[in-house]
Amino acid sequence: MPELALALIAFVGSHELLSHVLRKPLVAKLGEAGFAALYSVVAAATLFWAVNAWQRAEPAQLWTAPLWMWSVGSIVMLIAAILFVGSMTSPNPALPGRGAAANAAPRGVLRITRHPMMWAFGLWAAVHATLSGDKATILFCFGIGFLALFGASMQDRKKRGQLGAAWAAHEASTSYLPFGAQFGGRASWSSINPGLVATLGGIVLWLAATWAHPMMGAPVVGIWSMIG
Repeated sequence: MPELALALIAFVGSHELLSHVLRKPLVAKLGEAGFAALYSVVAAATLFWAVNAWQRAEPAQLWTAPLWMWSVGSIVMLIAAILFVGSMTSPNPALPGRGAAANAAPRGVLRITRHPMMWAFGLWAAVHATLSGDKATILFCFGIGFLALFGASMQDRKKRGQLGAAWAAHEASTSYLPFGAQFGGRASWSSINPGLVATLGGIVLWLAATWAHPMMGAPVVGIWSMIG
């Protein structure tokens, strides 16, 4: 557990340092391509360390989730899968090199949240921590979830500096929290349609992941439990 905690601190901390504090000086020295390569190596190395430490951690079961929670978790993961696919298929100004999309009206999953990829990871972390009940898995998921959701808020601050009025307008027409614009009255509930590509792609991803889960020891849930 102590090693897992250290690995997660390294994983989360290196992401935040490289994304914000150290990005500008490193880009000046290494160039965009060099910085991207360094970022990828550090991210992969620290993630590998965290996964390896998690696999070697002593099991410590804090609770056992009832089967009905696995079905609820499966539904939440479908939402996460749609957000994830939609984050890559919609004009998403939060992604590197797509800042110009902030000038356009939000489309698809961006009308649900302006950080669909980060919330996909956040929902993944919440579901897996809740259903697992294992101490090491909870800690691992907390690290992933914290990086995603805290990183999203930090990304807002960085984008304000980079894109100025364009990002401010994008923030005004979207929300950090899922469905925040709808609850706040800034968008209609009819606008939450994620789009055909995100929906179908998310369903395919969800079906594939649900099918693969029993191979890793997880209960058979969702549509596969009905088929089986």
